[in-house]
Amino acid sequence: MRKVLLSFTCLTGFLMANAQQKEGTIVFERKINMYKTITDEQMRAMMPEFRTSKHMLLFSDSISVYKAVPEDEAPDPFAGGGGGRMMMRFGNDGGDLYKNFEQSKSILSSELGGKNFLIVDSIRPQPWKLSMETKQILGHTCHKATRKMPAPQMTMRSVTMGGGGAVTRDTTVQKPVAAKEMEIVAWFADNIVSPVGPESYGQLPGVILELDIDNGKTVYTAKEIKTTVDVKELKEPKKGKVVTQEEYRKLMMQMMQNQGGPSMFRRSDN
Repeated sequence: MRKVLLSFTCLTGFLMANAQQKEGTIVFERKINMYKTITDEQMRAMMPEFRTSKHMLLFSDSISVYKAVPEDEAPDPFAGGGGGRMMMRFGNDGGDLYKNFEQSKSILSSELGGKNFLIVDSIRPQPWKLSMETKQILGHTCHKATRKMPAPQMTMRSVTMGGGGAVTRDTTVQKPVAAKEMEIVAWFADNIVSPVGPESYGQLPGVILELDIDNGKTVYTAKEIKTTVDVKELKEPKKGKVVTQEEYRKLMMQMMQNQGGPSMFRRSDN
């Protein structure tokens, strides 16, 4: 009888281990509530309340690549009217984010001024607080985890374009958000064994399938999960000049100042 019980226990453990997914491809929908960030009524009139985009997370048990899904035919809802033009960037809109958890390394590949850059950084610990609360997402039982982090800063640059594209007014205003904390709520599936998630978020005992940043300001929701991944897509990026986050930030500010480019809001969720 004891041998039968032991065999049954081993078989159950084997089946559970094989039921766990360790690689795959997830399509996320990212929904940003613009009105929660921008309160100026004139600026609100130039944009819809929500900005929605699709992103793809490719992963194994120790490596992930997160990138935007191109929507070439979609109209740009953020093109301003009149003589000006407005552009916004959020998170890693500018490139693919590669993460190697065994090496604790992240690389954001981005293009700036026609040149390719590789922004290298370390993967920092994320102090999540786990909860007993669960819910179902795409057939997976997901557990709740929360953490708090400082609210990001916002940089605003306004440019008024005159006739022939000449810049008639160019002001740059640094607007730090009032020092406060924002809450991040993640729902992760512990049967998908990889510490990955959208953007820079992760390091939980399973893949994040839903993420709510600052009470609905930005929400990521998994819309499709595949159990396979193209391993060629998980290779470390090599094309571009290697820089740090700070070096890239300085290059971006220099380009904006030299070119008198369109107004830009940039928020970091790292």
